[in-house]
Amino acid sequence: MNHIVLFEPQIPANTGNIARTCAATNTALHLIEPLGFSTDDKHLKRAGLDYWHDVNIHYYPNLDAFLESIKGEPLHLITKFARQTYSEVDYNDNRNHYFIFGKETTGLPEEFMRAHESDCLRLPMNDEHVRSLNLSNTAAIVIYEALRQQNFIGLEKTHIYENDKLS
Repeated sequence: MNHIVLFEPQIPANTGNIARTCAATNTALHLIEPLGFSTDDKHLKRAGLDYWHDVNIHYYPNLDAFLESIKGEPLHLITKFARQTYSEVDYNDNRNHYFIFGKETTGLPEEFMRAHESDCLRLPMNDEHVRSLNLSNTAAIVIYEALRQQNFIGLEKTHIYENDKLS
């Protein structure tokens, strides 16, 4: 199973969009507190639409509690400071993969990144034009790369709709 982990997320719309992606991809969502919003926040629910109840969600009071819960599992820190790209890693190894994203304003703690430098992954981008990519877009890109490598296991590659616009 794949897991998206948000370290102290601050923007409810990002978390709501990520929750929707998690529901669509059978990906667990892990939220490390403190959160910059209430999970009852109307913007969070609006961004997640009516999918929030379909998300396998876990809460942790802090980073240490989260790390204690995943002992030995592959952890991937998504950061613009990494030397390796997210697409260079093999995610098709029948293990749980945890993709951890930092808070929107400051990212992941520097000390934590230094302690896990070999686990840091980057999305290629032109750093001269932007400081970072949107958190929810980045999470979707990374999770779909893992799923692509895993042959989209558990997902419908095609679906026939009652009023299919292409039929």
